[in-house]
Amino acid sequence: QVQLVESGGASVQAGGSLRLSCTASGYTGRPYCLGWFRQAPGREREGVADIDSAGSATYADSVKGRFTISQDNAKNTLYLQMNSVKPEDNAMYYCAAAVWTYCSGGLNPKIFSYWGQGTQVTVSS
Repeated sequence: QVQLVESGGASVQAGGSLRLSCTASGYTGRPYCLGWFRQAPGREREGVADIDSAGSATYADSVKGRFTISQDNAKNTLYLQMNSVKPEDNAMYYCAAAVWTYCSGGLNPKIFSYWGQGTQVTVSS
């Protein structure tokens, strides 16, 4: 059973930076896809970025050039470096994992079987 635990959410002013972490356990095989999703109050969940075991990453247009997804395999940890944050980045951020598959390239939440509990990012203007 794959378990995901997010951390790093905080309150930050617009223009600032934040790094989210997601520690994974229970799976060491290949291939896999790990992703970050977010959901703001009253809005649908949306994909932010994902990365697979081959290192291929995909970003939502809204975060390209500002956010960077990365992974440290030795620590079984996924990161999301968030720079130049905007008020519209305000949301609950979730880590997700899909096993025995590469990422689909479309930030499709349907391929992910495992989800973390989320970490809140609050951006003030």
